[in-house]
Amino acid sequence: MKLDIECEQEDDGRWLAEVPQLSGVLAYGDSADSAMARAEILALRVLAERLEHGESRPQSISISIAAA
Repeated sequence: MKLDIECEQEDDGRWLAEVPQLSGVLAYGDSADSAMARAEILALRVLAERLEHGESRPQSISISIAAA
């Protein structure tokens, strides 16, 4: 599984990062780094929950960050 983190700055100055491969995994931050870190944490939590509940099988994970 390859996860991408996409990040962009909103009109109000906040940064929004999301993982398109995992529906609903998005996070805001005061900086690009902060938003991307929060999105990565959330993605890992979602994957862990899926494993714990038998919704997914264990597999190799690769996380990449798209250029802003």
